[in-house]
Amino acid sequence: MSQSYKKAGVDVEAGYQAVDLMKKHVQRTMRPEVIGGLGSFAGLFDISSMTYNHPVLVTGTDGVGTKLKLAFEMDQHDTIGVDVVAMCVNDIVAQGADPLLFLDYIACGKNEPEKIEQIVKGIADGCEQSQCALVGGETAEMPGMYDEDEYDLAGFVVGMADKDRLITGEQIQPGDALIGLPSSGVHSNGFSLVRRIIDDQKLDLSAVYPGFTKPLGEELLTPTKIYTKAIQSLKQTVTIKGLAHVTGGGFYENIPRTLPEGLGARLDHDSWKVPAIFDLLQEKGDLPIDDMLGVFNMGVGMIAVVAEEEIHSTIKTLQDEGEEAVLIGYVTAQEGIQWS
Repeated sequence: MSQSYKKAGVDVEAGYQAVDLMKKHVQRTMRPEVIGGLGSFAGLFDISSMTYNHPVLVTGTDGVGTKLKLAFEMDQHDTIGVDVVAMCVNDIVAQGADPLLFLDYIACGKNEPEKIEQIVKGIADGCEQSQCALVGGETAEMPGMYDEDEYDLAGFVVGMADKDRLITGEQIQPGDALIGLPSSGVHSNGFSLVRRIIDDQKLDLSAVYPGFTKPLGEELLTPTKIYTKAIQSLKQTVTIKGLAHVTGGGFYENIPRTLPEGLGARLDHDSWKVPAIFDLLQEKGDLPIDDMLGVFNMGVGMIAVVAEEEIHSTIKTLQDEGEEAVLIGYVTAQEGIQWS
């Protein structure tokens, strides 16, 4: 190994060690279609045996934003990988795709193999939940670009769908129902505001606040929920006209993304239970409810649009998958989001 490179801040041997540590996690995500192993120049995935009639590749890429700052402060790195998978996978699931393969990118100030292993463990956990293979990635040690205890994390997912079964929202019409699937908490959006509230109000990440069963920091690091299995089951029982992944921009930005031009939605805010974390953030941040609904998921991480006559079967299918799904509103002929 080049001692000069090591003196410059890049430890190649630590990189090799990190790869060895992560192999057992990557192996958990393997699918029969994966060719080769970890360490090649590229990941290979054989699609020749797949039975899609008119296959369409569906791709997505994302990161986890400033939620990473909380992971640094808590020195907890085994769940943030689930977040990066979820943020990518939930987006392509919302278009009707089945996730196939995932790649990650980790950029760090100093390669600490045990920390990298924990990050990749979380990524592998997310891939298992998503039923997709972790076929490769990159860990870049970049001294001078990041502090030694900091890193950035991004992911890229490839999925597949039949062209005639893509979920586009084109067939949505007034009177269709909006079925909400619960979130696991804040997920991975709005953390710049979350951190500002924590700093301004001097909230203690190690404290268990009223209404919580674990410390605030652990509550906020709860990983983003992955909806792959629930949506795949739902596709087998009803016609999903649209799906909205409730991420940055909350309800006001994400519901209109799945609706045809000219349509809107009326939601009943009392139809679902808002997790305690949002009550705390609203109270401590002195935030109006419109701000909360325009930033956070408020307990609804995914919304399915179905015909009114399929409300019962939709909710039953999702409940059979362990989802506490509820009817939260209807599509209207008036643009925008209204509340009742």
